[in-house]
Amino acid sequence: MEYERTGASRNPHDRSADPRLDPRFFLAAIVDSSDDPIISKDLNGIILAWNIAAQRVFGYQPEEILGQSILKLIPPELHHEEDEILSKLREGKRIDHYETIRVKKSGERFPVSVTISPVRDDTGRIIAASKVARDLSDREKGKEIRFRLAAIVDSADDAIISKDLNGIVQTWNEGAHRMFGYGGEEMIGQPILRLIPQDLQYEEEEILQRLRRGDRIDHYETTRRRKNGETLEVSVTISPIRDESGRVIGASKIARDISDRKRIERLLVQSEKLAATGRMAAAIAHEINNPLESLMNLVFLARQNSASGSKAYRYLMTAEEELERVSHIARQTLGYYRDTGSPVEVHLHDLIQNVLTVYNSRLISSGISLDTRFDDLQKITVSKGEMLQVLSNVITNAVDAMPPGGVLGIHTRKIMSASRDGIQIVVRDNGTGIAQENLPRVFEPFFTTKGDLGTGIGLWVAKQLVDTRGGQISIASSTEQGKSGTTVTIFIPFVLPVARLDARPD
Repeated sequence: MEYERTGASRNPHDRSADPRLDPRFFLAAIVDSSDDPIISKDLNGIILAWNIAAQRVFGYQPEEILGQSILKLIPPELHHEEDEILSKLREGKRIDHYETIRVKKSGERFPVSVTISPVRDDTGRIIAASKVARDLSDREKGKEIRFRLAAIVDSADDAIISKDLNGIVQTWNEGAHRMFGYGGEEMIGQPILRLIPQDLQYEEEEILQRLRRGDRIDHYETTRRRKNGETLEVSVTISPIRDESGRVIGASKIARDISDRKRIERLLVQSEKLAATGRMAAAIAHEINNPLESLMNLVFLARQNSASGSKAYRYLMTAEEELERVSHIARQTLGYYRDTGSPVEVHLHDLIQNVLTVYNSRLISSGISLDTRFDDLQKITVSKGEMLQVLSNVITNAVDAMPPGGVLGIHTRKIMSASRDGIQIVVRDNGTGIAQENLPRVFEPFFTTKGDLGTGIGLWVAKQLVDTRGGQISIASSTEQGKSGTTVTIFIPFVLPVARLDARPD
């Protein structure tokens, strides 16, 4: 019965009966289980309470720190902060997220964010302070990592750019500045389309569509435009940028300048083309050599049966010389023939007249008039066949540039200079001209501005022959209406080079 009385007298809602149900117990448990150090101190800065997190972060056991000054946790040069904090606390002010430096028992300094609140008694009088300190070391490490990553990005040779899903540039590294010429202040906030040539701007919409689907674009080779208007070939890798929820919010783009690599690739292709052309030309030369010899014999017989000094005789003589030149080129093409003929002394104007005689009917039918001025009275030593080939290539190009007719000017003169003397030949037409962007490429093999009508070999061959002779050839041109035309200038020195570069071993 006593048991029943005892049980009946217990109030199940009386929390004081079990100390674990006291609200203060829960508060203490919360404080002790906090990941952040929670400390209380009086208004003189003496530590009154010290939770487990404070023990873990600062390294002091409670018995080492309770009753000690809070200054033990503050670097000497920052002790003045404590006076300012205590002053504010006595005024009843709260200090939120104050970032500073504190010291561990080991002497290690580390960054913290502290929130300090006044503690009041039942009458509202401020009697102490509670302090919550958050260790910012991880955040600072994260900032350091981000800083290092930013430094790596900024020092990269490649252009590294980020943009949003509307194609607006968000970040721009130093590599992008070097590659494209724009500074960050010029590009951030601007559309990426500024870098894309007009005829390739459709690419950007396709790229953005793929990025919105979360696709990555690897090593996409395309063309982009610099600030100065020049184009460059690039390889781009574009990756989607996602937020914390995994949603695609933008894109990072790495662009590598591959202009040099592409130029080398084109040179390799050209080399292969040349090799293939050489093999094909050798086969053709082999096949045409016999018919050429037959033609030369027939022309020789026809000339023998023509009156010496007649027009027919002169035409047949020229035809025989031209066939001999073709046969000579064919034998050279075969690779086994070496030009053993010695260079001869000639007047260059005689060779020019020879070429003009061959193309006379074409000049007449095209409505092209001639303006010739020859001032090369001194003979020059050259390979006659090679020089005829150079002149033929240059003159036929001039004729091709004037389909509606025009004036073909050919002038020669002796050049005297401190370095060397020689003959200068200037061939000028008033045809369509060559665009400025194409001029640097006119001597490249297989480059032509004639479309399907040209092979791109003539000027390349002419340059090889002139260079081998120790001379120079250059081109100037204009497409300006009323002033269009092309001028080819050839200089042939009187003195032969010491070693002929085209010599081949037997």
